[in-house]
This record gives sequence, structure tokens and C-alpha cells, in this order.
Amino acid sequence: MRWPSGTGVLMALVCCHFAHADEKTTSRPAEYSAEVGVGVEYDSNVAVDELDASSSESDYAATFDAEVSMKKALSDKTDLGLSYDFNQNIYRHFKEVNRQTHILGANLSRDIGGADIGLTGFYINSRLDGSSFLQLSRLSPTVSGFLGKKWFGRAAYVYADKSLAQSPERDASTQAAEADLYFFRRGLRSYFNLGYRFRDENAEGEPFDYQSNAVKLRYIHRFDLQQRSVKMELAWRYEMRDYQSETPSIGMEREDRRQRLQVDIEVPVMTRAALQFYAGYGDFESNFDPADYNQNIVGSRFIYRW
Repeated sequence: MRWPSGTGVLMALVCCHFAHADEKTTSRPAEYSAEVGVGVEYDSNVAVDELDASSSESDYAATFDAEVSMKKALSDKTDLGLSYDFNQNIYRHFKEVNRQTHILGANLSRDIGGADIGLTGFYINSRLDGSSFLQLSRLSPTVSGFLGKKWFGRAAYVYADKSLAQSPERDASTQAAEADLYFFRRGLRSYFNLGYRFRDENAEGEPFDYQSNAVKLRYIHRFDLQQRSVKMELAWRYEMRDYQSETPSIGMEREDRRQRLQVDIEVPVMTRAALQFYAGYGDFESNFDPADYNQNIVGSRFIYRW
């Protein structure tokens, strides 16, 4: 797995151009941050979404995650960000779907006339039960900025390339267009996010080619509880996938309708620590039986940041 041809050179050239485009450079030191989390999760229907596989059985999993990130101002108007994420879940019974994921990220942004122009890249390597499973690279130019006192917009083009060791016919390249609109009702204490995404995925196996339209609606609200600032997020996501070729096992083109509901609550317990509680419901409708199922997930995590 590699970045799309020339991507590494492109990011390096863009970085150098942005860094030298301003007459004023900055000597401010880089900012570093980190986060670790441990928790437990209940899954009513253990599944591997990428393989259209569900067990129809429940299980508990221990979860662990860690993140380190760096942000450096290259000039008065240009910032560079780097990050690394690690995630691991360990099921009580379904050991074969214990997943470990590594994510490398880079983001370059520049303020141009009140708008932020950015270039974001990610590389993801995921393993199941210790064996290679998924590799994915993603590159995305973005533009964002305030549209009014309380309105903020963001648009992006996304190119991604993925490979699945256990199902090479699902290896695919993806092109997508994304748009997000934010309304800040009370600044960051209370705001809405409405998003839309169009995706076109071209897989090695024709039955796995599809186009999708997806919408999301999120509401984030912070409130005080016993002198603690509690964060609550409500989210709804809906995706319509229309496959472009006949699926042999059903003798017709596959159609998926995927809906997800989730609530997250984060309660500070110390200056740098918090407890997170979350619950989610997934309703996945499809005329392809293995992809037609429901799922409930409930979990909690202890998070420490510095």
C-alpha cells in the first residue's frame, strides 16, 4: 500500500511553498498533546463491516487507545499538524475479530483572505487477531471559513485507496466530495453540524463497485453539572449505497440503507481526566442478507489528556 502516485512529493512541495510564501516566519515552538483511554464495551452483534460479516451474537470487549499529536506554526498564516493514533479492542469470546489499528496523519493549512486552505493525509493499518487486514491511504484538499457571525462551512475532495488482505476483490479506490455546515448557537458550548457526502468506490471485483449519498446531523452541547463542564453529543447518520453491478448470490444489484444513532457524554473527573459514556444503534438494511442486520453498542472509557 502506498500513497497515490506522487502524493509524497506533492505534500513536500506544498509544505515548502506554504512555509516560504509568507514574508514573516515564526519562531514559536511546536505544541504537543497526548491522550490515552481505557474502557469496556458491549456489542449486541459482533460484526466486521468491511467484509459484510455479522455474527448475530453479542460479546464484551476491553478497549485501549492512545494518541499523540504535534502542531507547528510554519509562519504567521501556515500551520503543520502531525498525529499518530493507536486503537486496540480485545473481545471476551470473539478473539478472531480482535482489532488493532494504527493511524498516521498529517495536516497542512494556510489562512488566505479569511478562508483556510488545507491538505490532509492519513495512512491506516488495521489488523485482525494479529493478521494483516486493512490498509488505507487517504488524501484530501479542503477549504473552510466563516460564512457569517454564527455560520461556518467546510468543503473537501477525498481520494482514498484501500486493500483488504482477506478479500482482495474488495480492494478499491474511492473518490468523494464532502460538505459541512456548522451553526454556533452559543459558540462552542452549543452548536449544530449538518453534513453531506457523495462517494464513488471502484473495487477490483465489479459486484463491490458502488455509489453512495450520505447525510449526518450532529448536536454538541456543553453544560455545567456540579461545577464540571459536561459535553454531550447527539449524532444521526444515514447512507444510501447503490451498487453498480449484479451481486451473483442474489441475482440483482445490491442496495443498502444504513442508519446510525449515537449519544456520547463526557464528564470531567480531574483537571486532565474524564469519563466518557456512549451508546449507539445501527440499522443496516440490505437486499444482500449478510449485510442486513441491527447492532447496539454501549460502552464507557476513562480518558487522560496532557
